[in-house]
Amino acid sequence: MRAAAFLYPWDVVGDPGAPGRLAALGVQQVTLASAYHSTRALTPRHPRHRVITARHSAVLYPPDPARWQHGAPQPYHQDWVVCDDPGGPYAEAARALTEAGLEVHSWVVLAHNSRLGEDFPHTSVRNAYGDRYPWAPCIARPEVRAYAVALAAEAAVRPGTGTRGTELESCGWYGLAHLHAHDKTGGVPLHGAAAALMSLCFCEVCEEGYATLGGDPERLRDGVVRALEPLWRNERAAAPPGESGRAGERAAIEGLLGAEAAALVAGWRDAAASRLQREAVAVVRQEAAPGRFRVLLHADPAPHRTGANAGTRPADVLGHADGVVVPCPGGPAGGAERGDALGPFAADGGPGATLAANFTVVSGMGGSPHTLADDAAHARALGATELRLYHAGLASDQDLAAVAEALAGQGPEG
Repeated sequence: MRAAAFLYPWDVVGDPGAPGRLAALGVQQVTLASAYHSTRALTPRHPRHRVITARHSAVLYPPDPARWQHGAPQPYHQDWVVCDDPGGPYAEAARALTEAGLEVHSWVVLAHNSRLGEDFPHTSVRNAYGDRYPWAPCIARPEVRAYAVALAAEAAVRPGTGTRGTELESCGWYGLAHLHAHDKTGGVPLHGAAAALMSLCFCEVCEEGYATLGGDPERLRDGVVRALEPLWRNERAAAPPGESGRAGERAAIEGLLGAEAAALVAGWRDAAASRLQREAVAVVRQEAAPGRFRVLLHADPAPHRTGANAGTRPADVLGHADGVVVPCPGGPAGGAERGDALGPFAADGGPGATLAANFTVVSGMGGSPHTLADDAAHARALGATELRLYHAGLASDQDLAAVAEALAGQGPEG
């Protein structure tokens, strides 16, 4: 199968040997970050540094001032990667990778932005208790959707860089789950249904949306709080018996909220996510030059799930995007969920749809590069057409050697 590796521009800028190492790995594509959230990243092979600290969400190119309205949400500049290219770190890295024979696709993070939540607090998801999640913009809000769609258009295409496609991450609802700095939220374990309830938004726009569908926002909020109360007392009743996987989570949500309330919430949130996804894909296609420019979404087949792999309805998202990138736990740790996100997309994808199985290949982050060959074969049997490898810049030399061996064993195109 065709394979692509994720990469940050700072893995390439200042390291002339990086493109050659990536090409030797056996991948055909690099998915290169052009708009990314805050992070602290190791660079184990870079000749000039070992740790990059991206202090806030930012774009890795100079944003076009004419595209953005003063006083409204807009992309943030970065200063942690210095380069001479007027197109910024993304352009410099993209050109170097292209010259090494690698196809470059942009990697764009949309609805995950902590600084946006600090500067525009009203745009954040607000849970049933009134707590705001500054890292999670509420995609039902018109100003958030306008920002995300404009960001998709600007960050995805990057004219003059040789970019051939894009992968849109967090193109949908974000929620409670977030690896925040010094995160202290693990004291009470949250099962899937509880995490979903803690991710429901009750900002004024969402409350109005629930009301337009015939719901009572206050009654719905009280229902969420009551459903979660046993969790804080550490009672087993908070975790419905038999909840397992995506279908079990959906059933558990209905059991906790009631079928009518659960359907109402799902109707509002699914419509908001679908609108953002459709508009983002459409504007990228409009922005791209005539010809083939592939648009994929990082996605989960369960609409209630939130995060980087935003929940979708497979038939819906594959009706307008060229395909999806889905998380696939690899190795023995994958357990029962090993590739289970692939099936629903494979069932609804047409003959030309891309279904990319995303495997973590960094051992220190729980990945299993040494089982990649078996994991890839399993994914292919479930319908995967391509591989994604997270993350070539973060992995150790030993991890990358295992990846190269696995890719060599399957041949250049599978």
